[in-house]
Amino acid sequence: MSFDSTSSKKLNFDKANNFMRQFRDPDSRELKKLSANQFMEVWSHYDRDGNGYIEGTELDGFLKEFVSSANFIDVSPDAVSDSMLVELKACFMEAYDDNQDGKIDIRELAQLLPMEENFLLLFRFDNPLESSVEFMKIWREYDTDGSGYIEADELKNFLRDLLKEAKKINDVSEDKLIEYTDTMLQVFDSNKDGRLQLSEMAKLLPVKENFLCRQVFKGATKLTKDDIERVFSLYDRDNNGSIENEELRGFLKDLLELVKKDYDAQDLLEFEETILQGVEYSSDGKISRKQLTMILLALAKHNQEEEPSTP
Repeated sequence: MSFDSTSSKKLNFDKANNFMRQFRDPDSRELKKLSANQFMEVWSHYDRDGNGYIEGTELDGFLKEFVSSANFIDVSPDAVSDSMLVELKACFMEAYDDNQDGKIDIRELAQLLPMEENFLLLFRFDNPLESSVEFMKIWREYDTDGSGYIEADELKNFLRDLLKEAKKINDVSEDKLIEYTDTMLQVFDSNKDGRLQLSEMAKLLPVKENFLCRQVFKGATKLTKDDIERVFSLYDRDNNGSIENEELRGFLKDLLELVKKDYDAQDLLEFEETILQGVEYSSDGKISRKQLTMILLALAKHNQEEEPSTP
């Protein structure tokens, strides 16, 4: 991984004030358990451009301060040499960069820093959803006013139910639940409109895998009948021979994610109309195997045309 020592100085991390020192025990130098608000402070401090990742010079600054703050003597983060930083970054990313994208996202930071157990539970590390069908069912359940957004009170209900499920709700006061809700909104509400749209909620509640990202749909290999059958059964959760309702929304959400990073319920609706018009869609709100085959073949063909051919 490349490191530019001059560019890290552009961030102007205050040499006399190591931000991470305040979160360490003065005697043991171990990190103290962070509250939800403190975790948000750390995240906001290092994700300076607010793009949802600690990367590049932000990551260099974080690592320097993280390591030097453990020192009993108040040393400047610049005491970490360039060569030491390269080695440190390699070890650190191997341990915490789960998706190996060279950046630290909010979930990866939450694994690294000690936090209140109940708040950490809300990230649901061990329990990603099986598919976007489950995601869309949860979305419908908590978007109680059908606005196409999860507003603060709806998010609070969702977090309360998560804590109930983990049998931790009795440990969390109403004030604490409000603090958690506010923090989760700050963390995941990328466009800062005070509510979560579909793509923002999808980051809070991740799906194990977007099956449509697999190589076979990128036109690299020929799409087989088995591939199509596998996709059909992934979305036809009730095995009734058609993809409908949340099954259809989940499939379209996965499709939409391939072309758009930030999307809301209106985008999904417009996308649904566009896709379904192309497969001679009947008005019964269902997709058959034949229609799914047409969509997947068109997707593979489109991706093949977009990718430069390798010699």
